[in-house]
Amino acid sequence: MDNPDKAPLVICGHGMVAQRLLENLVAGGHPYHRIVVFNAEPFNAYNRVRLSSLLAGEIEEPELELKPWQWYRKNRIEVCNHEPVVTIHPGQQQVVTASGRTEVYRKLVLATGSRPSRLGIPGEDLEGVLYFRDLADTRTLISHAGKYRHAVVIGGGFLGLEAAEGLRARGMAVTVLHRGEYLLNRQLDASAGALLEHKLQQRGLETLTGTAPVALLGQGRVSAVRLSDGTVITTDLVVIATGITPDCELAATAGLSCDRGILVDAHLLTSDPHIHALGECCQHGEHTFGLVEPGYLQADILARCLGQATRSRGFAPGQTATRLKISGLPIFSCGQIEPGPATEVIRWQDRAHHTYGRLLIERNRLIGAVLLGDTSNGPWYGELINRGTDISDYRDTLAFGKSYSNAAALTAA
Repeated sequence: MDNPDKAPLVICGHGMVAQRLLENLVAGGHPYHRIVVFNAEPFNAYNRVRLSSLLAGEIEEPELELKPWQWYRKNRIEVCNHEPVVTIHPGQQQVVTASGRTEVYRKLVLATGSRPSRLGIPGEDLEGVLYFRDLADTRTLISHAGKYRHAVVIGGGFLGLEAAEGLRARGMAVTVLHRGEYLLNRQLDASAGALLEHKLQQRGLETLTGTAPVALLGQGRVSAVRLSDGTVITTDLVVIATGITPDCELAATAGLSCDRGILVDAHLLTSDPHIHALGECCQHGEHTFGLVEPGYLQADILARCLGQATRSRGFAPGQTATRLKISGLPIFSCGQIEPGPATEVIRWQDRAHHTYGRLLIERNRLIGAVLLGDTSNGPWYGELINRGTDISDYRDTLAFGKSYSNAAALTAA
């Protein structure tokens, strides 16, 4: 390759994590003559976290924008929308896009994200069976909500509940189907799940837990869902929100090492010394990533590596906290969900104020926290969990929060 130092940094994908990487590179004064971003979507990076607010009619599309076009031009960044990379030639350090454009790279970053997991049942390809992952999906759901009356959302995780609440806010009658015994079963305990379900039912959502669809029915367009117990629910629309699968097909075809995702080391380096990966498409050890927080941490670390800073700090997956708001109810969850034989449990509930909390403790360390309604102490609990802090000095006041516990610790000292 001629003049390798003149070749650009090429980034495949332009989601929130890729955008965080760009912003960190710019803040650090990146060493590249230019950066080229190839993006499969027809839009610049936007705030995907707020898509549920857009679906619910709480914000308008311009409010999703992360940076204006002028910012990219000013910082020597070329963004090529609706032009995904389709082939990587690692030996030549080249990528080829869907339009046939060839670009040589000095370094390549794969930020291809993920795709919705399929159910593997009959009828998934019928018209009216949709997903809720990106802005195009959200536009489609908004359009359908204006034409149809009934919707079934398959999946009672946070993405499914956000889709259901958004469609309900648009005036649709919505039924949520969830295979687990209670909603958000990966983030909440059974008591918190029951409280959430009660809150959603008060808001007008119908929820069916402990059940799963076995077929989507219809002639050309979906008209009903058949459940495992034989029940048939008529509907105009089905939204599948049952998880994600890392999008690593491009990397695998190029010969990079992949498992469930693109395998990376602590500095987000793949099996090729010139190619990095981060975000939902990558896998570190046994961990893949479906939330934005670990992706942001990866972007911080990778920016220092690409900016040729000292590579002393590497990425280490921690306990990622879930922070969200469903139907106006704040939710926080971090760490272990189920107690073990040696786990101490602290639980409290205020039905009048719709608040609930549960802390799990082992060997004077906080190992899990679930909060509903009042989540103000969530970040502190998450910090205690990730640091493995000894809580002996304020073990008895932990449920009262950081300020009270700090005072108790000072008294004990």
